[in-house]
Amino acid sequence: MQNPTFITLKKNAKQPMDSLKEYKIAILGNCSTQHLATALKGYGYQEGYNLNIFDSDYNQIEAQIMDDTSELYNHKPDAVLLYMSTEKLYENFCETSPEQRENFADFTMQKINNYWQTLNSKIKTNILQFNFIEIDDRTFGNYGNKTPSSFLFQLRKLNFTLMELANQTKNAFLIDLSTIQNTYGRQAVHDDKLYYIAKMPLSTNILPEVSKQVLDVIQALNGKFKKCAILDLDNTLWGGVIGDDGLKSIQIGELGLGHAFSEFQMWLKELKNRGIILAVCSKNNENIAKEPFEKHPDMILKLDDISMFVANWEDKATNIKYIQETINIGMDSIVFIDDNPFERNLVKGMIPDITVPELPEDPALYLSYLKSLNLFETASYSENDKDRTKQYQAEVGRTTMQSNFQNFDDYLKSLEMQSTVHPFEEFEIPRISQLTQRSNQFNLRTIRYTEAEIEQIANDDKYLTLSFSLKDKFGDYGLISVVIAEKQDEKTLFLNTWLMSCRVLKRGMEEFIINKVLEMAKENGFSKVTSEYIPTPKNAMVEKMYAKLGFADLGGGKFEANVDEFIPNKTNIK
Repeated sequence: MQNPTFITLKKNAKQPMDSLKEYKIAILGNCSTQHLATALKGYGYQEGYNLNIFDSDYNQIEAQIMDDTSELYNHKPDAVLLYMSTEKLYENFCETSPEQRENFADFTMQKINNYWQTLNSKIKTNILQFNFIEIDDRTFGNYGNKTPSSFLFQLRKLNFTLMELANQTKNAFLIDLSTIQNTYGRQAVHDDKLYYIAKMPLSTNILPEVSKQVLDVIQALNGKFKKCAILDLDNTLWGGVIGDDGLKSIQIGELGLGHAFSEFQMWLKELKNRGIILAVCSKNNENIAKEPFEKHPDMILKLDDISMFVANWEDKATNIKYIQETINIGMDSIVFIDDNPFERNLVKGMIPDITVPELPEDPALYLSYLKSLNLFETASYSENDKDRTKQYQAEVGRTTMQSNFQNFDDYLKSLEMQSTVHPFEEFEIPRISQLTQRSNQFNLRTIRYTEAEIEQIANDDKYLTLSFSLKDKFGDYGLISVVIAEKQDEKTLFLNTWLMSCRVLKRGMEEFIINKVLEMAKENGFSKVTSEYIPTPKNAMVEKMYAKLGFADLGGGKFEANVDEFIPNKTNIK
């Protein structure tokens, strides 16, 4: 999974891209950004995007943002990428009087905040901003960490306050150039000669990695990211083979190579706490495979951290398909981690959509390698993510219980399902935005919304909104569906957005939701509800959903329901 070279990206940028998904970017920099634009275009091609890029002239950030008639606003970008280079920042610092230097970071943040607020007042877009690579002019030496008069002090303060501002600005996302330099080193990131001659701060060698980081965020904003890690056990989570070596002899803990496996488990547990689903797929007897989780004192991961545990002697591709079908997410959302090249190649050959990292032979390098891939990028995080493991463990329980029923309707009744329905509430906004970004399969129009946009919709009389939560006797699914209905005229309500978590598919929830939508329309005096299906590569499963639920098919993806004539759908949900 190595990044392509800049030369390869230049070749990619010249390829025909009409068939790819278009995404518009505007790049604004106080430095030269031509090579960056080329690299982004080429990397976008590799990831299946036709990046339509407006690359502004040198040092035109303020002119482009403040002028309503600028090329920036004519471009109507999906994202604006701001690159304020540290090198240029240092020039500004040197021009600042000694008396004002202690406030340099604050003045710079005011300028950045003004850029962001002006953009948000003029255009609907996502803001991507590079943070600041650290450079130290060594005028104070190590004392620069102590005095606010040093550039290093102000630079580090600036990066911290930039994170705080991004946290408060819901459509702003930082691209971490500083970490890229920490990983690869100053010499790899910066080319002194290129900067002095062409005002390009980034070396061409590092542009593929920078482009990857930008594309990772863009893909997350477009709902394309990893949700699940399926894990092998022997020589992956611990050293040795539990069935042969026994509990006392596997390598894990503080001593020797066992420390590497413990650190790896610690990282996986942090992913789980963030909302990534962890599953186990092992060739082993189940009772033996579970023994370290239950009995070994140095295990970081416990059985409670694993959403689904599959250990048998079937081939791993078959077991992975079983896990995927049970937890009901796309195969392209899954990462399979296994030390064995044979197993990796088998899975890659039989399941092309899954991501299978080529782990190094040395387990001490597993963690640094996986971190370098940045497989689990996200554009959102909500408190609901912490409960994701419990939710999927409950789903496995439901699937197991279903096998005991011959009649599916009887099974649904036995679940004792209850739904809570209400208009959008403020505390739900992060989760609602997250659902719009994550939901791909059950998503009728596949429109992505930032938290700021959801907040605006919730407070706009033009819209009626509904959020749906679901629970049953196994547990609480949490917020699983969102409806945004747009008032088109006094009699017509248009379903602008309807999406639902596939975890609750075929439980009767879709019938319940449409019944509530029609009730809401009637209560608000509407006589007609219109809807639309916009096809994507992933949402074919809902192509006929409206027709199935009682809407008239008008053709061309358009549907309509008469409120007074609508017959409520049967459902077992209360």
